[in-house]
Amino acid sequence: MALPVAGLTAAQIRDTFYAARPGGRAHQATDILAPSGAPVHAIVDGAVRKLFYSKAGGNTIYEFDEGGQYCYYYAHLQGYASGLSEGQRIRHGEVIGYVGATGDASPDTPHLHLAIFRLGPESSGGKASRLIPIRCC
Repeated sequence: MALPVAGLTAAQIRDTFYAARPGGRAHQATDILAPSGAPVHAIVDGAVRKLFYSKAGGNTIYEFDEGGQYCYYYAHLQGYASGLSEGQRIRHGEVIGYVGATGDASPDTPHLHLAIFRLGPESSGGKASRLIPIRCC
């Protein structure tokens, strides 16, 4: 697995997994600060399971790994790579989107919200109905 934004090192990424969020919940993801429009790369080989716009995450991508064991969630994207579609196979390192500040992200702080989940026993048919968060960075 590699970093999803080129030019960054692991040492430059601050661990925000346990950061407090409204309602007493933990963040359960890592925010990777980067310039708006910076390319976001797939961190593993897999397939796009869902492209979705949500109030909290803005433009999002759900990628399942080839073995169907993990879900990689990329959020707050400025936009998707041209031609990206649900069901499409993607390769490690391929540009899939661009860093942004959509959803509830501050427009002054573009970043990639990256979460990794282990798919639980109820996940099937390309749906992530049971996700178990994993600390990634």
